[in-house]
Amino acid sequence: MRRAPLPLPAALTALTALAALAALAALAACLHLWAGGASVDDLLAITRPQTLEERILWELGLPRLVTAALAGSALGVAGHLLQTSLGNELAAPELTAVNPGAVLGVLAAATFGLAPADSALGGLGAALVGGVLGGVVTWLLAAGGGPGRAVIAGLLGSALMGGVTTLMLAYQPSRFGNVLRWLVGSVEGRVWDHLVIAVWWIPLWICAAWAATAVTTILQGGDQHAASLGVAPRRARLTVLGIAVALTACAASLAGALAFVGLVIPHAARRLPGTGPGGHVPAAALLGAAVLVAADAAAQSLTRLIAGTELGHRLGLPTGVVTALAGAVILVVIVSREKHP
Repeated sequence: MRRAPLPLPAALTALTALAALAALAALAACLHLWAGGASVDDLLAITRPQTLEERILWELGLPRLVTAALAGSALGVAGHLLQTSLGNELAAPELTAVNPGAVLGVLAAATFGLAPADSALGGLGAALVGGVLGGVVTWLLAAGGGPGRAVIAGLLGSALMGGVTTLMLAYQPSRFGNVLRWLVGSVEGRVWDHLVIAVWWIPLWICAAWAATAVTTILQGGDQHAASLGVAPRRARLTVLGIAVALTACAASLAGALAFVGLVIPHAARRLPGTGPGGHVPAAALLGAAVLVAADAAAQSLTRLIAGTELGHRLGLPTGVVTALAGAVILVVIVSREKHP
């Protein structure tokens, strides 16, 4: 089903909103580079790095920035797809066992020697298998129930994936320090080799999600509404969920279990004035990228702040800690406003 073209004023409003989000993402990128210690001279010499600072920026700083942007956009769009296709505002990659399953897949592959965790292709493949497994578990647990049961099933599935991960760590406790970044969520340590697949995989599936906007909009009206319009709800929902799993798995293979991004970002994107259903996917992608880049900039700044302390010698603040704390605060604010309009 083709999307009806927007009236000119509405289209201009949507473009203005998306342009504002793009500017916000660019600002977050500048803050990220500044937090990483990059100077204007370093940026100007980025195409031909010669000094140590320029090489660090090219080999570590920029890949870290791109990783945060890609993972944030993927999780934002995946959360939007899950919430709209399942008809539940609490659906998110981390609450439907997809993200925990993807992380479990990466860790299981590394633990049992099936694929190294730092392999772009091996990590993505393992995350896809784990993400599909987590989604299937949630689907089976929620079979025959409504949106409320889907949330409960997602929590149970996430707990199951987390329990298996804990068993794996108990099997090889010496690996705990190495896998902590996957359990908490971090974009630190990513280099260009880790991004050779993600740089086209995530944009490709975001485009697929945008192309499926008409389907997700119809699914929001319920199965009977979809069937009356000639859309097979079960097949359409599986297709949309497949796109969400593909995005979540790639984000997890890059940055691990980043909390609240896939839950909060879609809500914020849909509340932006002027976007409309056709703009929700690009809005979620841009906002997700901006928020996660800003969160990693905050993580770097806080790490630098404690660098001179005794704690700073043992702690580099992971990005997932920032997203978890910020997401929790935002959810509390949202719930408070709904209780006291």
